[in-house]
Amino acid sequence: MNPEDLLLLVTREMPYGKYKGRLLADLPGHYLNWFAREGFPKGEIGRLLMLMQEIDHNGLKPLLEPLRKKR
Repeated sequence: MNPEDLLLLVTREMPYGKYKGRLLADLPGHYLNWFAREGFPKGEIGRLLMLMQEIDHNGLKPLLEPLRKKR
């Protein structure tokens, strides 16, 4: 992970699926856990979803709040 990835979580939108258009940082835990069980997509979006799932699973979402305020 690089620090820029955290900023991408609060600025990048989900490009497809049920939550298309929602910020990656705002995706619900059950959706992120589904990817963890079924497999993350390839490429950048998969890497970011994996990071967000890890953050959500470990209760670290409040760490993203200061980044939201910078936008």
